[in-house]
Amino acid sequence: MAQLPGGREIIACFRQCGTFARKHHLRLSFHPDQFVVLNSPNRQTLARSLEELGYQAEVAEWVGADVINLHGGGGYGDKPAALLALRRNIEGLPAAVRSRLTLENDDRVFTPADLLPVCRDLRVPLVYDVHHHRCLPDGKPIEAATERALTTWPREPLFHISSPVAGWRGPQPERHHDYINPKAFPAAWKHHTLTVEVEAKAKELAVAHLLTWLGKSGT
Repeated sequence: MAQLPGGREIIACFRQCGTFARKHHLRLSFHPDQFVVLNSPNRQTLARSLEELGYQAEVAEWVGADVINLHGGGGYGDKPAALLALRRNIEGLPAAVRSRLTLENDDRVFTPADLLPVCRDLRVPLVYDVHHHRCLPDGKPIEAATERALTTWPREPLFHISSPVAGWRGPQPERHHDYINPKAFPAAWKHHTLTVEVEAKAKELAVAHLLTWLGKSGT
């Protein structure tokens, strides 16, 4: 980046963003796009994914972000083999990426039960997405998944929450609502120090709404 035209100025702007975040006690995290797939059998896809992760780790260093969060990837018709590929490729990551890497359970392929052994063995924190777990259950209760996810974090855990746009009986429950239904907030989270990322279309308004409810509930 520094060798590109205007590169030094761009880096300086990123560093200013990091200074602002630290001053205001903001935690920064990255969530690369869906084309970043660490267990892809396609060599080109994997190579481009590694390049993108290297770039994001560089920017994360400038701004002070401690999380680069990925889904497990595809199952490709053989989930055990896909998980082995994920393990192998994580082990080969450079330190700048691996020190920030987290894995998140998704709503179509990999559940918390699938990813937790990988996270435990490779010391990669699990970003537990409770909405995804509700969409793709694995037979384990939210309480148990929460406790197991907490053990993967050497620093403050980061979890995700969202609500279905048309309710659980509506079509496509994986789609996010503008706001968070307060009933969706797990009781198991209320007694832990967590960073909870609110994934909702109304953004800051959804966060404010949830914080108001949590305050009224005495949490």
